[in-house]
Amino acid sequence: MVKDLVRKNRWVLLGLGVGLVYGLAIRIASRFHWWNSGLGVMAVAFLFATPLVMGFITVFISERQRRLPVWMWFVLPWLSMIGGTIGSLITQLEGYICIVMFLPIGMVCATIGGVIAGLLVRFSRHKRSNEVIAGCVVFLPLLISPWEQSVLYAKAIRNANTFIDIQAPSSVIWKNIERVSPIQARELPDSWSHRIGFPNPVEATLSCEGVGGVRHATFSGGVVFVETIDVWQPLQRLGFNIRAQTDQIPETTLDEHVRVGGPFFDVLHGEYRLERISDKTVRLHLSSQHRVSTDFNWYAEIWTEAIMADLQNRILRVIKARCEREAAATS
Repeated sequence: MVKDLVRKNRWVLLGLGVGLVYGLAIRIASRFHWWNSGLGVMAVAFLFATPLVMGFITVFISERQRRLPVWMWFVLPWLSMIGGTIGSLITQLEGYICIVMFLPIGMVCATIGGVIAGLLVRFSRHKRSNEVIAGCVVFLPLLISPWEQSVLYAKAIRNANTFIDIQAPSSVIWKNIERVSPIQARELPDSWSHRIGFPNPVEATLSCEGVGGVRHATFSGGVVFVETIDVWQPLQRLGFNIRAQTDQIPETTLDEHVRVGGPFFDVLHGEYRLERISDKTVRLHLSSQHRVSTDFNWYAEIWTEAIMADLQNRILRVIKARCEREAAATS
């Protein structure tokens, strides 16, 4: 029975296998710089063109030998993409964070490639021209990579703004933001950004009060930010420039493609601001400014802003719980 099933779907399996091998080959080649095309992982040629080609190959091989249901043009490319990401994880070519960020857009591009292949094979009567087109598509990442950075690369400064309402005096809140005593695991709320691999906040120390004071904000996994105070308005605003100690972050903590202070992403500035809402309520704002430097900022910014907002919300919820508990104890 299994043999009959394999024989019946052998061309589908072959398409899936070739598409999967193609994607892994491109990833391995970019990892070890087997050519001088400049193709890297953080490139349109890899993140968008390679999944498209994987989907195209998967459907092209299958459709040429057996007329597929149209829905398979959409679904088959997903299987080769998922197989490729699992292979990258097993071989440690990619970390979990990068896989999560890559998979949504990769699956969309793979589906586009699959639909193009399905339409080409089904509605074109010229078999030889189809083969020529397929050959050109296979080399698409190598055709794009030499020129994409000069055309598409850009640096963007983005902001993430969050706030939380706290039932506590401003003096209590200020004491809990200028310094953050060690955070226990039980204090931290659940977080999707932590589940995909971003480290937990641990504590923040302060060398001295006032402009010029230095905070050391520590996160788990050896991540440390040196924060120099540039705005000091007690009970109102606390702002600081941020410099990540990139050279001290272990490789096992953050993937090289999402490392803070690296070529693609950096956090530049942070600020707390207290806004009185009522006699008993203060709204605590936490904003940050970060840099995104890629060939596809329009997509990268979606992730960086969401991750920064999630990280900030975790910190704000810890501060809220501490301040309200302290205020309740005092009253």
